[in-house]
Amino acid sequence: MKNKGIVVAFLVFSSLVACTPKETHQVVKETHVNAYQQTYNGKRVDVTISSFENNSDYMRGLFTAGSDKLGNQANTILKTHLQQSNHFNVMDRQNMKVNVREAKLMGAKQNIKGARYIITGSVTEFGRKVTGHRLLGGILGSGKQQTAYSKVSLNIVDVLTSQVVYSVQGAGEYTLSHEELLGFGGSSGYDATLNGKVLNLSIMEAINNMTRDMQNNVWKIEQ
Repeated sequence: MKNKGIVVAFLVFSSLVACTPKETHQVVKETHVNAYQQTYNGKRVDVTISSFENNSDYMRGLFTAGSDKLGNQANTILKTHLQQSNHFNVMDRQNMKVNVREAKLMGAKQNIKGARYIITGSVTEFGRKVTGHRLLGGILGSGKQQTAYSKVSLNIVDVLTSQVVYSVQGAGEYTLSHEELLGFGGSSGYDATLNGKVLNLSIMEAINNMTRDMQNNVWKIEQ
């Protein structure tokens, strides 16, 4: 009888544990351009981002929404990495109305700084594919791999002459894979975060090429 009571108590405890939600968290390490937090003694360039458009075939079909989600995402990523490279002073033109309102609330007069150069960007290539394989016809297991590819182009334009003074490209590929062997292993569905990850990678590569060329005087800043 005593043992029966122990078993019942154990079953009740197990059911409570099974119903208890589990919460986990972790900090994901950020990715930065090569020049991030490195000493740079050159002149920081005043720039503003004019546009960043998705000119690839991805998300441009007949049934896609009218907004350029990929281009808007690329614009935000570019702005962040440009500022963190320490080679640029990035002027924000997207929040001008908000800035005017806040300056009025402060009772202060704005002193908006102009930028000598504007940066235009384009996602020229973007694509995703899923590949898979089966071990011994699927008896031993299977695997699936999701791959995303992105290529971007950046142009720097002198606002005084409208001349494109510098152009650069960057490309990246991001892969997510999983294996299942004899019934063991996880399964993965469509991972939408791959779009942002590979876009971030290609833009970082473009800025790395840009800052390198600035340091090597391939692109000289007009005073």
